[in-house]
Amino acid sequence: MTDPFLPYGRQLIDADDIAAVTRVLTSDYLTTGPEVPAFESEFSAAVDAPCAVACNSATAALHLALAGLGVGEGDICIVPSLTFLATANAARYCGADVVFADVDPQTGLLTAQTLSAALERAGGRARAVLPVHLAGALCDMTQIGQAARRADLFIVEDSCHALGTLGPDGASGNCARSDAATFSFHPVKTLAAGEGGMLTTRNPALAGRAAELRSHGVVRDRARFTRLNGAVEPWAYEMQALGHNYRMPDILAALGRSQLAKLADFAERRRRLAALYAEALAPLAPLVSAPVDQPGVDPCRHLMNVRIDFEAAGVARAEVTARLRAAGIGSQVHYVPVHAQPYYVELYGEQTLPGAEAYYRRTLSLPLYPAMADGDVARVAAALAGALGIA
Repeated sequence: MTDPFLPYGRQLIDADDIAAVTRVLTSDYLTTGPEVPAFESEFSAAVDAPCAVACNSATAALHLALAGLGVGEGDICIVPSLTFLATANAARYCGADVVFADVDPQTGLLTAQTLSAALERAGGRARAVLPVHLAGALCDMTQIGQAARRADLFIVEDSCHALGTLGPDGASGNCARSDAATFSFHPVKTLAAGEGGMLTTRNPALAGRAAELRSHGVVRDRARFTRLNGAVEPWAYEMQALGHNYRMPDILAALGRSQLAKLADFAERRRRLAALYAEALAPLAPLVSAPVDQPGVDPCRHLMNVRIDFEAAGVARAEVTARLRAAGIGSQVHYVPVHAQPYYVELYGEQTLPGAEAYYRRTLSLPLYPAMADGDVARVAAALAGALGIA
């Protein structure tokens, strides 16, 4: 029998998830119904954050967080270059500029030192920093938080990879050292809702502002009307700011709620697979290095982002990925540094960020998702050894 193809990531949907979506499909509300506030309440409890605002993508969550904090034209956001495009793009949606920060070449994470270097290049115009918890590993938020607050910055955590990760301050997303955190429910993430995002915060005013901006900036609280003078018509509302249609449908929220009930199981399975990878990849050292957990952090890994010395192995990364695919193993690269993307090169010119570039040259994401069997890890490790020509 041919072994099944192992993608680098995949959702795990069961009968409970299907039943949750079916229940909404046969209800009165496909959107703007009760599932969204229920999902927000349950999610906020899961990450120990007082407020949660659901939206239709993590990109929207990032945009809402920055817009809700008042980031706009003339401001600069500090963004690590090793991230998905959305982290930087959200700042541009607000009219702000981006200064790309370098990262640790071993972890791909923003550090207090690389933040400080980026702040110098920002020339006093920086308004916010967006630390990215790459692959589920946490940035050192104690040091980054201290450096950011000294510079009077807002802090918006891109926690899209880190749902289920535990750090010194508790669950990722509790905003112990930030103004907001954002999450993704894309199918390869820890929870799958098809698409969708969540903003968490300890600031009720920010949560309220984000909730209005996700629905065209509409205000329905009569006490806040500015032109209708408390009109008594039941349909009355005011648009007081230019918002967006970033609402999450109830169908997605129902799936998200069902998945959230299994978060502990998903996280346990990802931790088990990560431990098996560390053991299976150890014989491939020093050419291959599994990610190392930081002190005080218990990651729920979204990615098995290994580092490979392709130059020492004498084989190009593209050839390795082709050989893995021929063996039924999917892989991916996370990420091409954003400062090297044509849009940002045209906007800001050529830049050199040696940490991000060094990390990019050696990174490769191997399969990691809860439906994998224990034996799949050994299969991946064996295929990788073969692809690298390791006897």
